[in-house]
Amino acid sequence: MITTAPLVSIVLGTRPEAIKLAPVIRAFQQAEGFRTRVVLTGQHREMVAQVMELFSLTADRDLALMTPRQTLTHVTCAALTGLEQDFTEHRPDLVLVQGDTTTAFASALAAFYQQIPVGHVEAGLRTDNLLDPFPEEANRRLISQIGQLHFAPTSVSEANLRASGVVGQVLVTGNTVIDALLLMAERAPLLQRPGLDWNQQRVILATVHRRENWGERLRAIGDGFLRLLEQYPDTALLLPLHRNPTVREPLQQMLGDHPRAFLTEPLDYNELVGAIRGCTLLLTDSGGLQEEAPALGKPVLVLRRTTERPEAVSAGTARLIGTDAAAIAAEAGRLLDDPAAYAAMAMAHNPFGDGQASGRIVAACRAFLAERS
Repeated sequence: MITTAPLVSIVLGTRPEAIKLAPVIRAFQQAEGFRTRVVLTGQHREMVAQVMELFSLTADRDLALMTPRQTLTHVTCAALTGLEQDFTEHRPDLVLVQGDTTTAFASALAAFYQQIPVGHVEAGLRTDNLLDPFPEEANRRLISQIGQLHFAPTSVSEANLRASGVVGQVLVTGNTVIDALLLMAERAPLLQRPGLDWNQQRVILATVHRRENWGERLRAIGDGFLRLLEQYPDTALLLPLHRNPTVREPLQQMLGDHPRAFLTEPLDYNELVGAIRGCTLLLTDSGGLQEEAPALGKPVLVLRRTTERPEAVSAGTARLIGTDAAAIAAEAGRLLDDPAAYAAMAMAHNPFGDGQASGRIVAACRAFLAERS
């Protein structure tokens, strides 16, 4: 009797998911005894395509749900409908989702509705504030309640999951973002822009995109960037702009004419890794960069009041500084002025893993599916 290898469907829709799932997809494709199906929801279109190409990955299906100024309701409903069809036509034995996006939540719910087990990569992150970050804190909590395999990046995440009373298995794997970073770091180029001098200038890499930082907070962040550039003439600001006009337009108005502010389109992942490697420090509201930058020895100042990655703060690789302009200038200035303070952050141990998380996830899925067969 010929038995068919179990089908693992891996669903993603945004750039962070693509980066963090790329090494997982590769590991499943290289492992014996699985069939792997990759489904894109299309929540972010071009940004995901770049990452897929960099890691030489192709999707089996693209739901192409992205629309201009799309709402969370649209993303959820379109993903649920599209995935219901895909899971019916190609019924998986296991669905893997990553993180805390609306794609991840909708994918987990779509699988649950068809009684397909869900594995959650990067499970157990918490701020304990449902509205900060919004909607991510709720998304990841909801996924935890319907998942059966919970891949926690750290022991703190594991403890959060156990405290939540989740069903199924909880395993500490490390974070797959370190797997992706180390795959890319060796060949990542330094971004070339007229006037940007990686050798002569101290480059500050900044990213801003979170909903809770839109509006007044965004203007305060822009003001903080301007103060830094004014106080430190040897610095340059590299600011890849999110495609959302709510974020882009205020930052372009505030910083677009400054000779040492380099506003770019979103960087390809290899360019981003090169920028992390080449920069002096990071100012960001991104979750993933709090994990990636320490792996390359770069301090992270977090433009938020909460973080679902307290391990970075505890380890000393990241510091929460909020969005006040004076605080941004003061905290970044401290690192630029004080070599000892800089070294303490740059040389702190990265708590997020060793680059082997994907292999652990494959092994756990193999054991889980073997028990069910």
